[in-house]
Amino acid sequence: MLARRDLSARFKGLRLLLVCLFLGVGAIAAIGTLTGSIKHELGARGRQILGGDIELRVWQRDVSKDERAALARLGQVSTGYRMQAIATHGDATAPVALKAVDGAWPLYGRLDLTDGRHVGAPPPGTVWIAKGTAARLGVNPGATIVVGGVPLRVGGILASDPEQMSEGFALGDTAIVPVDLPARAGLTSPGAMFRSVTRVRFADGARDPEPVVDAMKVRFGDGAFEARTRNAASPTTERFVSRMGEFLVLVGLAALVIAGIGIGGGVSSYLQARRNAIATLKVLGATSGDIARIYVLQVGAAALVGSLAGLMAGVLVTPLLASALQNLLPVESGFTVSPAALATAAAYGLLVALVFAAPPLVRARGWPAMALMRAGVSPLVADRKALAVPVGLGLAAIVTLALVNAAQPLVTLGFLAGSAGMLGLLALIGLGIRKGAARLPRPRGPMLRAGLANLHRPGAQTGALVTALGFGLSAFVLIAAVQTSLDANIRKTVPARAPDFFVLDVPPAKAPAFRDAVAQTVPGAVLRLVPNLRGRIIAYGPQGRMTKVSSLGKDLPDGAWALRGERGLTYAASVPEGSTVTAGAWWPPLYRGEPLVSLDEKLAQAIGLNVGDYITVSVLGVERTARVAALRRIDWDTLGFNYVLVFSPNTLEDAPHNLAATIEVPKGTPTTGLLPRLVRAFPSTSVIETGSLLRDARGLLDQLSAAILAAASVAVLAGLAVLLGAIAAARASRTYDTVILRVLGGSQGQLLMLQLAEYGLIAAVLALVALVAGSTMAWAVVVKLFEFAWLPDWPRVLAVLGIGLLLILGFALAGSLPLLRAKPARALREL
Repeated sequence: MLARRDLSARFKGLRLLLVCLFLGVGAIAAIGTLTGSIKHELGARGRQILGGDIELRVWQRDVSKDERAALARLGQVSTGYRMQAIATHGDATAPVALKAVDGAWPLYGRLDLTDGRHVGAPPPGTVWIAKGTAARLGVNPGATIVVGGVPLRVGGILASDPEQMSEGFALGDTAIVPVDLPARAGLTSPGAMFRSVTRVRFADGARDPEPVVDAMKVRFGDGAFEARTRNAASPTTERFVSRMGEFLVLVGLAALVIAGIGIGGGVSSYLQARRNAIATLKVLGATSGDIARIYVLQVGAAALVGSLAGLMAGVLVTPLLASALQNLLPVESGFTVSPAALATAAAYGLLVALVFAAPPLVRARGWPAMALMRAGVSPLVADRKALAVPVGLGLAAIVTLALVNAAQPLVTLGFLAGSAGMLGLLALIGLGIRKGAARLPRPRGPMLRAGLANLHRPGAQTGALVTALGFGLSAFVLIAAVQTSLDANIRKTVPARAPDFFVLDVPPAKAPAFRDAVAQTVPGAVLRLVPNLRGRIIAYGPQGRMTKVSSLGKDLPDGAWALRGERGLTYAASVPEGSTVTAGAWWPPLYRGEPLVSLDEKLAQAIGLNVGDYITVSVLGVERTARVAALRRIDWDTLGFNYVLVFSPNTLEDAPHNLAATIEVPKGTPTTGLLPRLVRAFPSTSVIETGSLLRDARGLLDQLSAAILAAASVAVLAGLAVLLGAIAAARASRTYDTVILRVLGGSQGQLLMLQLAEYGLIAAVLALVALVAGSTMAWAVVVKLFEFAWLPDWPRVLAVLGIGLLLILGFALAGSLPLLRAKPARALREL
């Protein structure tokens, strides 16, 4: 009853605790609900997303008769093809991701058209096209377009494709055609760049697909095909969602840790304002246990309200996030409630509140009445033994909860350890500042002397201010470094420099005619033609002790992304443009000896491959082994031909293949006639104009970057709340000092300079600490969690740090204004 009567219905004095928990819990609730919803959809819709229970993909060939027979014994089989192509209508052209399907497609799910029809494979001579393709070509259903030189009637416009998530990246919108169209158009001729996709719907729907795939690999070989199952229908999406979700959870935890400092400061300020009431209760016979129960109930009630408000905000904001991501990820845009995510968020919030509110509560509980009344000049000290139980159990629970929900426990553990280390470091710095200020010579200026004295006098809030401001500044640096580094990686992935056109599947015999067509249409254009094949790395290492990629399972070395699936391969007599040999030596121009290969030095470092070792690739089902002759540093800053593996010509030139080309047009030269001429003259090639694709890609990645910044801004808001909490916690002592100085004749300008000197000295010391600590944590997030390059924009990082310093000083001065309005007589009666 005492707790209820003493606690204001508006939680006056505990509003900072409410704000801090609202921000942290709301962020974690929204993140957990969204990622949980996406993962649930990926698991529940695995069959629809994949289009079957298992899928086999093979580059540049069909599955063999034996492979198809083995699949047919499992259930219903659907076979199709995937490739790049060009659709034309008059002079209008559009790149399309051609999807050829048979009559059994789709095995699961359904294809929806914009006119409301639910359809399967298109009838002979018909094509289903996307809205973007229809807009580019200026056609409607019933019109005739040409794909690969074959006229097709537009039978309908795609509204949704159940398998879009599993298809992967493509240079163009989806166009669905009958399974025989690629062969009629010459798009599956020997050497053409296509994939055959074969899917199976099990006769026994409960059958586990993983043992089936393992048995197929044992029977037909590790490099025979690339296999996926309904349990991992879209591994790239799952990996992205998992990594992004964990990053955002770490952002939420950072916000909660920062907010925890504000909670501690807010509770301290709240109890400081009630020290006379606590002393009175003790004089009237209240025990320490009674005091503890009263204020634990009050703080607990405020923490519960703040957490519940955060949970509600998290649930309410999730539909907005889902709506923004609906076209990219399998997530429903309506309200989604994930009990596990909400329970986790609430647990984090209450545990953080327990850990950071415990010290001021224990201080208030354990001191006698007279000590409480003298708290302004005789500060209270917490009983460390009494703190061990609540703080120790709370920290253990937070660590356990974080590790249980972590996709990468080591990264999460490192983050938590870094946070604990940061708190300890800031505590030591605060102690050092306090002792150093006490030993420094006293300045002559009275305001500077008073500001220096405020750092070490009895009851000084130096430790709390250093901890709060240090974490706040570190959060600014962390977010700026992560944001700018991710942005730089995005810009590097989609560079500004790129060829004007990409061309796939140029037949080697038609290369001279292709050169002539480009030269006649766009004089001065730079044309580059290279052999283009696909292959899969199946083994690497010293001769006789090679490591099989299949033996690694999913535990690939960091940076060994090239071991996943099939990669582009080429051969060259000389070092490719944009590459620099860093180890070994290139082969002579007319080399005809042992098969040789050159590979990216970063991949070689990731998998422990050296010059003189060997690598085996599977090309069209044939294994080819080559000795590593040279390592290269590749310039990835352009969208030219950057092949990880480049072989000596005698290794691959006998394999069926076509050529790929890039065309760079002189600036200002019109290209309107080039694309139509190439499409008409070479109908089986795919000519892709990069300008619009790059603009679309940059727009998409800019949205992703903005989403990351918006999520990370929660930690910034928490940091601002901490600053307010630190100022609020020191307000009582500040009021006492300000009133005394005003009585002694201090002007408002002098008093403001006093605050500025104190906060400025602390902020200057913490700026360097925050730069080092925030950058270190950002490096761990970018390099270890996202596996990206460490590319922060240091001028922007320093600018953000400067803004953080200005905010600190601004809040310090703003927090001093109410003190200047305090009436001396009233204030002295209350102190």
